[in-house]
Amino acid sequence: MNRQAQAAVLFLTGGAILHAALTDLYLRYVKAGLQPLLVAAGVVLIATAVATVWYERQAVRMSDGDDTVAEAPARTDAPASTDAPDQVGALAQVDAPADPHEHAQTDADTHPHAHHEPRISWLLVLPLLALILVAPPALGSYSAMRTGTALQKQPWGFEDLPAGETVRLNLVDYAGRAAYDHGRSLDHRHIKIAGLLALDRDGTPYLVRMALSCCAADAQPVKIGLTGRIPPVLRPDSWLEVTGTYTAKQTKDPVNDGIIPFLDVTEVKPVKAPRDPYDESWNG
Repeated sequence: MNRQAQAAVLFLTGGAILHAALTDLYLRYVKAGLQPLLVAAGVVLIATAVATVWYERQAVRMSDGDDTVAEAPARTDAPASTDAPDQVGALAQVDAPADPHEHAQTDADTHPHAHHEPRISWLLVLPLLALILVAPPALGSYSAMRTGTALQKQPWGFEDLPAGETVRLNLVDYAGRAAYDHGRSLDHRHIKIAGLLALDRDGTPYLVRMALSCCAADAQPVKIGLTGRIPPVLRPDSWLEVTGTYTAKQTKDPVNDGIIPFLDVTEVKPVKAPRDPYDESWNG
């Protein structure tokens, strides 16, 4: 991989990162708060690629200039010597056999051996192709039901809920209140929650949001079980808005024994997947 190829790979990588950062594609990989860093990284890679091409062209121009100077003819205006013995000695030096070792050394200096870069360096193109050609879906029910719940430690406290008989809550907020506040702030209230539908091996439905600390690689689910008026046909990975009331029913996550609270469902309706499929309200 020569310098031009390196610059092309850098430029394409920076362009792909910028494209992902300026669209919603980056939300498949990292939290929304990291968008400025992605934009900066893309700009730096593109600038590096441009600088690499510029310096490479400058080096070629300097090399061409050196070759032109070296090929200039030597001056011949020096007076010819009339000393015959000196001419005979010069001819003897010309006719003398050259040292083979010296000749080999001269050839080596004139034609240096070219060192080729290892071909394995082209494997660096594979992540670039994956970024350009493959748009992975957001983590769904399969990952959620095979990963332990992120609801592991009790929050410091809970804010007061807005007034009204029905209140819309984030899934993580409801799960924390139901698990650690024992529903004291949820009694006699109708709760609306949106999330991803997942089913365990027994067919029990769960509403899930994947919580990120940094990126999709460290995503963990927060789950609440659904009971009550459940539709007879459920499709995993569909997004639902569920209305229900608090119930003291809880279970243990079979993966890490974390708490999974339940919601007593009174109404279910399908909704469109949100722009950001991950829940950023979780702070670990």
